[in-house]
Amino acid sequence: MKDARLVAFGQKIREIRKSKGLSQEALADIAGVDRSYMGHIERGEKNITLTKIYQIAEALNVAASKLL
Repeated sequence: MKDARLVAFGQKIREIRKSKGLSQEALADIAGVDRSYMGHIERGEKNITLTKIYQIAEALNVAASKLL
């Protein structure tokens, strides 16, 4: 069973990514993470570190708090 908080976090990333016209692969490249790992994050399958949250937020050009 997936943690609802991780799923909501991943959905928020996907929502912001799509609103900026970025593919999952492009976001992964900018954030410095593997594309398949980004897919796991967006599906709520990974509990990521605070460092990764900041990397993704910077890649999306949003405050990290906007992802939570």
